[in-house]
Amino acid sequence: MIAVQEKKSSYLSMFERFNRERADAEPTWLRDLRASAFDRFTAMGFPTTSHEEWRFTNVAPIAATTFEFADDAQLTRRHLAPLLFDGGSLLVFVNGRYAPDLSSGDSLPRGVKVTSLAQAIAGEDPLLRTHLADHADHREQAFAALNTAFMEDGALVRISRGMVAAAPIHLLHVSIAGDRPTICHPRHLIVAEENSQATIVESYVGLGEGTYFTNAVTEIIAGQNAILDHYKVERESDAAFHVATRQVHQFRDSNVSSYTASFGGGLVRNDINAVLDGEGCHCTLNGLYVLDGSRHVDNHLRVDHAKPHCNSWEFFKGVLSDASRAVFTGRIVVHKDAQKTDAKQSNMNLLLSKDAQVDTKPQLEIFADDVKCTHGATIGQVDKEAIFYLCTRGISRQAARSLLIYAFAGESIGQIRVESLRDQLQDLLSARLPCGDLLRIGRPYEYNREYAEHVRSTDRRRET
Repeated sequence: MIAVQEKKSSYLSMFERFNRERADAEPTWLRDLRASAFDRFTAMGFPTTSHEEWRFTNVAPIAATTFEFADDAQLTRRHLAPLLFDGGSLLVFVNGRYAPDLSSGDSLPRGVKVTSLAQAIAGEDPLLRTHLADHADHREQAFAALNTAFMEDGALVRISRGMVAAAPIHLLHVSIAGDRPTICHPRHLIVAEENSQATIVESYVGLGEGTYFTNAVTEIIAGQNAILDHYKVERESDAAFHVATRQVHQFRDSNVSSYTASFGGGLVRNDINAVLDGEGCHCTLNGLYVLDGSRHVDNHLRVDHAKPHCNSWEFFKGVLSDASRAVFTGRIVVHKDAQKTDAKQSNMNLLLSKDAQVDTKPQLEIFADDVKCTHGATIGQVDKEAIFYLCTRGISRQAARSLLIYAFAGESIGQIRVESLRDQLQDLLSARLPCGDLLRIGRPYEYNREYAEHVRSTDRRRET
């Protein structure tokens, strides 16, 4: 108990200093919001394994570490080159702060606004007062409350009514580990207004071997008939903690697809929530986690069908080796008036060692009587008969095993619509496998008929 109180005092001192530095630069409503969020954080404290939703993920290493804000750091385009993909605008954040010299927004069309959160706060952008912290629940989620209290920078993205951003918008976060544990709280607000369309990519990358903590929150609002593709790629360093909350709020006939790829980090938690708050909404939450060593990744999903005639699809895959551990909790909640709901949920895992472990918990909560809902989970190993078959065709056993693993995970990556990002993730995957150079040539992936039809129907809906 004494240690817990000491940690709370440490955050209190940090918050008081943080507030003093911004006392004259921020509007009253934002200072009040920060104070309210910090009060909720101190009241809740860090979650423990006694909380049902954190049962399989122990954040005690985060709670026990004393973090400081990271110093400013200098990077060059040469450092960023392996992290970029072709086309689109780019916002770069180094240790949680916007780096204008590394960023570029030349390809943005008129009616598409992309700026740093710090600049938006300084300019008192009215969009912040309307939407910021209005969707991500800092009242019940400790890490979201901590982010809301300490949010310093991030991105404000606005796609105006009827506008189409043809090229992807890339939000790149680079953390540089130092000789002491550091923390940053990236905050993104993405607003796609009525009849707009855009593609957003969030990347989180770590450089160095020290300990640091990224505590991110992204709020996505999709207006009527808006179409938004969102991708998050997490490639933190081995000693990093990464906790992220993503809150999606959709209005009538909107279509949001959000993809999560986890390739790094020592302890990672993704809270992904979507509220389908208008008839005819379509929501797709896909993901892939590839783990080795002692990495721990927890994907916690919730989709609320609040209105009738909405569709959702959750499809997550995992590949685990060594002593890594994954947790998947997927919950679909169909509310009383959400008739004609069509919801599907699937979690598939491939274990490559006897010490790897998966805890998977798909859930349905249905309060309507005219719905179509399915859910399922599988945990298995590489098919020995398939390896034997490939070996009889002249392929070495090692190459055959790698090919099957690549095919299993490649189905997920193959659905990414941004070609250069898809190629980058396929290269990341193949680099983890023996005979990876051979796999880059064919780029095979398993064909899932049901999922392929889902993608085709989504594309047809977008075209119309």
